[in-house]
Amino acid sequence: MSSAESRPDEEGSGGAASTGTANFLRNLGFPLVRVHHPFNHFDFARPGRLILVIGPMGSGKTEFSARMWRDSLVARRKSGAVRKATSSDGADRREIFVVRSSLDSLRFPDYPEDALAYRGGYERCGDRIGQARDSFGLENLLAENHGVGTWIVDEAAFFDERLAYLMKDESERRGLVFVCPTLVLNFRREIFNQTARLLLENATDVFPLTAYCEHEDCLADSLYTYRYYLVDGVECPALYFDPLIIIGGDRMKEDGREPNYCTRCDEHHYLPGKEYTYFTLKPLGEAAARGDGRPLVAELGALAGGGESRLAASLRSRHLECPRPRPEMLSSLNVPCIAERALVFLYAEANLLSAEQMRSIVRDLGLDRDYLARALADNRRPLDL
Repeated sequence: MSSAESRPDEEGSGGAASTGTANFLRNLGFPLVRVHHPFNHFDFARPGRLILVIGPMGSGKTEFSARMWRDSLVARRKSGAVRKATSSDGADRREIFVVRSSLDSLRFPDYPEDALAYRGGYERCGDRIGQARDSFGLENLLAENHGVGTWIVDEAAFFDERLAYLMKDESERRGLVFVCPTLVLNFRREIFNQTARLLLENATDVFPLTAYCEHEDCLADSLYTYRYYLVDGVECPALYFDPLIIIGGDRMKEDGREPNYCTRCDEHHYLPGKEYTYFTLKPLGEAAARGDGRPLVAELGALAGGGESRLAASLRSRHLECPRPRPEMLSSLNVPCIAERALVFLYAEANLLSAEQMRSIVRDLGLDRDYLARALADNRRPLDL
């Protein structure tokens, strides 16, 4: 990462204010208090930046983009002298194009097609908003819109790894500015993927946003996205080995096959099954990869409702029969399709099972083919079952 520090004139910086700002407010009669930076308008004059806007769902990442869009409407009304300060290689950084990942197309279905939508409203972007499936799609949009100097790439971590270097090259070569409102941590509280890691390595500016923990008994600050399911109205946390990517709309779901998301603090971010994944599930997958699939099939059969699973025993031992019981962890066992979720992890993420092994296990255990087909497609490992 080139720089993770906030400068006194940085847009939206949340650290202590510069000496000049503090002195100005003191001259107005403010007492000696902790003064923060003002939330500045976007700086269209500075070229060649890759800006990450990171935080959990609901922290205002897309609203940050909408504010930039409104700033650009004001900046574009300025004179030609301003254009000289905001342009390089034929591209004016006051001109913004919004790029949405095609994987995220189900969000906000009730808004106009040209809307930059967020939880508090939306901005109409006309022909300056589009979709791209991967970095090659973004490259095509760059070629078609040569005069655009600022590019907002929403949910950039959904794109392929090449994206980070495409944006780096374009910013260095032409002075373009790329702004990426994106998750960098997944629901497991781990770096989302290799794309997120490369974005962090190549960023010039980072704006971390937080949100209130959404647990009803808590008002703490949160940086983490929490995934859970509603089963008969009860909150059931996602297991650690739940499919990494599940594509869906941004609305509450009561179907136990479809996840919900919110932001949670350390205390209320429940993530059962991590130890089981590495102590049991992954070793069983490795044994199957070496040719002995019987223990894995037995455990998957138990997960599918055919008896006592080692997962259930692990959760009871770690979260119920312990000095500090957390019974909410065991409600994860009520989520449907646990065996199918384990299979997706072993095949699409751990790369331990062959396509033929997948088909054989699904057939022998009578697993839910529809759920598996959707989950595998979402995680870019489609398979004809």
